[in-house]
Amino acid sequence: MEKRRTWGDVFRNAWDGVRATASTERNFKVHLALCAAVLLLGALLRVPRLDWGLLCLAIGLVLSAELMNTAVEAAVNLTVGDRLHPLAKKAKDAAAGAVLASAFFAALIGLIVFVPPLLNLAKSWGWI
Repeated sequence: MEKRRTWGDVFRNAWDGVRATASTERNFKVHLALCAAVLLLGALLRVPRLDWGLLCLAIGLVLSAELMNTAVEAAVNLTVGDRLHPLAKKAKDAAAGAVLASAFFAALIGLIVFVPPLLNLAKSWGWI
C-alpha cells in the first residue's frame, strides 16, 4: 500500500508546479507582471474592498487558467510527442482558449474597477 502524502508534501508539490511554470512559461511571466501592475495600481488608487475582491478573483482565475493550460500542454506533449494529432490540437487549443477567456474577463473587471478612479484623478489634475 502506498504511503499517504502529508499536507506539507501536497503544498510543496503544488508550489513546485507554480515555480516550474513561472520559470519556464513566458505567458505566465507576463501574467505575473500584469498581476503586480494591477496590485500596485489598486494600492495607488486605494480601490474599495469589494473591488479588491474582484481584482483578486480575476487574478486568481487567470493564473489558474494559465497553470492548467501548461498542465494540459505537458500531458498532451507527453502523450503524442512531436506527432500532430487532431485531438491533441483540440485539447491544447481549448486550454489556451480558457486562458484567453479568463484574461478577457479579467481585463473587463480591470476596466470596471480602474476607469472611474482614473477619470476622477484626471479631472482633479485638470487633464479633462
